[in-house]
Amino acid sequence: MFKSRLHMFEFKKKEAPHVFLSSQHGMYTYSDLERFTAFFKDLVEEKADSLKWPVAFLSESSDMLIFGIAACWKLGIPFIPINPKVKDDELKEYLEALKPVLVFTDTGNRRRLGDDHVVKMDENFFLNAFTHDVRNIDLPEPDSIKDSQIFGYFFTSGTTSKPKVVPLKRRQIISAAEASAQNFKPDPNHFWLLCLPLNHIGGISIILRSVIYDTAIYRLGEFHEEMVKEFLGENKRFQAASLVPTMLKRLLDDPLFKTHREFKSILLGGGPISETLLKKSAERGIPIVSSYGMTETCAQIIANPLLAPSGMYTPLKSVGKPFPPNEMQIRDDNGKVLGKNQSGALWLKGPQVFDGYYDSNENENRFDDDGWFNTGDYGHMNGFGHLFIESRRSDLIITGGENVNPAEVEEAMRKLSTIDEAVVIGLPDEEWGQKVTAVVTLKNGKTPELEEIREELKSHLTDFKIPKELKIVKDFPKTGTGKVKRWELVKQFG
Repeated sequence: MFKSRLHMFEFKKKEAPHVFLSSQHGMYTYSDLERFTAFFKDLVEEKADSLKWPVAFLSESSDMLIFGIAACWKLGIPFIPINPKVKDDELKEYLEALKPVLVFTDTGNRRRLGDDHVVKMDENFFLNAFTHDVRNIDLPEPDSIKDSQIFGYFFTSGTTSKPKVVPLKRRQIISAAEASAQNFKPDPNHFWLLCLPLNHIGGISIILRSVIYDTAIYRLGEFHEEMVKEFLGENKRFQAASLVPTMLKRLLDDPLFKTHREFKSILLGGGPISETLLKKSAERGIPIVSSYGMTETCAQIIANPLLAPSGMYTPLKSVGKPFPPNEMQIRDDNGKVLGKNQSGALWLKGPQVFDGYYDSNENENRFDDDGWFNTGDYGHMNGFGHLFIESRRSDLIITGGENVNPAEVEEAMRKLSTIDEAVVIGLPDEEWGQKVTAVVTLKNGKTPELEEIREELKSHLTDFKIPKELKIVKDFPKTGTGKVKRWELVKQFG
């Protein structure tokens, strides 16, 4: 039986500190964050001479990483969160492209970096932060940092082989926080559960919203079913959680799981959501906010209301309506705005939408003259203005909340001795949202085993990108110009 650590939250309400962050390792207040931020400011100024140049973080989830990200926000230092799972050649490309003045790294990733401009975030680093002699904490006022300033550079998977760099500005996250608060936010000293990766905008937006709201985060380094069930089902200090469908399914696999009465909502995103999951949640009275968002919109920009107005019907499969004043349109391939129940490309406009990719060449055909952004996702609206997503960024696969670029997996598979051609698709899956599936033609007719292929791919790809299923065909359905008709494969095998 899982032994609870909930005793750490049992303090009298009138004595409750203003909590910023809690985890299995401790609890910290906003006073601790101020002290850490002053230490961080002195450190960056000493090593980089200025607060205006970006710093990078290469680290697994940790309390120190959250403190570092929050300190950058409070100081107006742009930051670059790098996925610690990236291969060394990708890491080198990222650092060369954005040229951070410092790289903050955990002990496990320190060996991957050179000796210049690297700060190791180990136990001594954290100890120094709280024993640092800060007699007069002199931090910038929030209003002194311009909303137009870039707060972070994020790498996002696309349908091309090279990840795009998305610069995000402070006004975007401020607008997102204000809009999201109309739906729900935790009360002070109550927790928003954070168990998402801290290199994606989904996880980082929780940190920054909490700082803006002055509310508390509870960090789990990885999703732990028994802990999450106890937190959301029994501990009234937990009021919100951000999960991907894979996590929700694992909670619902326990027929006794349901959230406690004062729990406000599970914010669900990061991939296709099955109707079965939503129905199970509704039957158990679990409050779900299904949403749509992307890096370019600073996480969720469209969501279902937590409590629909009396008489309003919200269809299960809808992801809702845009947060005002953001707007959406469905357009055909010629840019014509379509009517209700007509499928087309989703276009967005508003204060949450980014201004363009770091590489201006990647902005071609993504913005119109009026500032509308073509998401590349497809869907339709019903007569009430609810959005239904039909496919996300065409070929991109979202599995367990992680983005998988099919072109990258296909390139790795073509290097295998038994594979002639490979097409990687995402098939609907109850647990993963989409399951990475490889459809292949063979060389010399020799049929490989799936586990044999998976083993060979481990040196080329991170685990979540490796196909979970293998389909063998004689040839692929193709257009007159030789392009594979991916959606025919999805229809055939899905």
